[in-house]
Amino acid sequence: MQLSVAIYRLTQGFPREEIYGMSSQMRRSAVSVPSNIAEGYGRNGAGEYRHFLGIARGSNFELQTQLEIVRALGFGDANLLNVTEGYSHEVGKMIYAMLEGLKGKHELAH
Repeated sequence: MQLSVAIYRLTQGFPREEIYGMSSQMRRSAVSVPSNIAEGYGRNGAGEYRHFLGIARGSNFELQTQLEIVRALGFGDANLLNVTEGYSHEVGKMIYAMLEGLKGKHELAH
């Protein structure tokens, strides 16, 4: 969730004309990551959890691409952009570890 908060803070500094463009897209991607992790965890089995972790992983990759684009365009505070990219890479590692931990499991114990 820190990643989502960091994206909101970063996009507040974007040019006004980007509110419905890159800013909106990045916010949707960022919120999708923890939302899909939570939804998958709340499902009935490891297979569904893996599926939603995969969606979260894809959203995180999408966000990393968007972060590269805004860096190239010079949008937002550079320090906040660095911090946000760090969060995204950490989240990617966590999702990978969760997926690895689910290999071979069929049901989740809540």
